[in-house]
Amino acid sequence: MSHDRECSCESSDVAKIVVGGLIGAGIALLLAPQAGKKTRRYLSDYAKNFGGKANDACNDFAESLSEFVDHAGERASELLHEGTDLTNESKKALLRALEKGQEILEKQRKRLESMID
Repeated sequence: MSHDRECSCESSDVAKIVVGGLIGAGIALLLAPQAGKKTRRYLSDYAKNFGGKANDACNDFAESLSEFVDHAGERASELLHEGTDLTNESKKALLRALEKGQEILEKQRKRLESMID
């Protein structure tokens, strides 16, 4: 089930990703034994790659969540249908019990009538 969905990550999640990227970039600059221009190019490529991976992860999460919601909706529909069937069975059982009760009451009425006559 592949749907084109926009990333629905919360702003706090995005902020965490950006802060993590900045911290990583700062550490890389401190430890980089390369020239500044080469390091900036490396960091730029790394940020683009990381951003793409973060977007892919967010899209995968959104798709998984959508599949879960779809499955939960289908299951809820099944349970509702089963509940309707159960309700129908309960109604039938209640009608049978009422009919049996009416039969017993009719027998008692006839017995009382015979006693009065």
